Amino acid sequence: MQAQADPKPDVTLDMSGLTCPGPILGAKKVVDDLQPGQILLLVSDCPGSRDDLFAWTRHTGNRIVATRKLDGARVAYYLQKGHASAAKANAVLDMRGVSCPGPIVEAKHLLNGMKAGEVLLLVSNCPGIRADLAEWTRVTGLKLIDTVEVAPGEFEFTIGKS
Repeated sequence: MQAQADPKPDVTLDMSGLTCPGPILGAKKVVDDLQPGQILLLVSDCPGSRDDLFAWTRHTGNRIVATRKLDGARVAYYLQKGHASAAKANAVLDMRGVSCPGPIVEAKHLLNGMKAGEVLLLVSNCPGIRADLAEWTRVTGLKLIDTVEVAPGEFEFTIGKS
């Protein structure tokens, strides 16, 4: 499977060395000035940033589209302004706690019964799901409309049936 490429940030903010709430306050200030859809790359080594950022994005309509472990304690958080997924799900499949390939097997089963143009929202916290799902949708002709990390290691995938 191919590794998923990092999103291209519009702005980078390195808050390494600052303790909480410094990184989230800096992120808020920058995100407020972004246009909807633009991405901030926030780098932080504060251990509280992860929980703070996920909680903040749940309440602001912004979202974390990716996280990457960097050197030492530093983590890269890719924050997107706005929550602009236009696709509404026709079905929701919550596969939290199910190991791969279970989420994809069940998604395939559900999508087989759906009509062209319908949309499935798949929720999973399987560690390999991002790369597996991206490759699976690519080779099957399904459309991966959106991927959102809604909590640490927990993703929502919006999949369209062609």
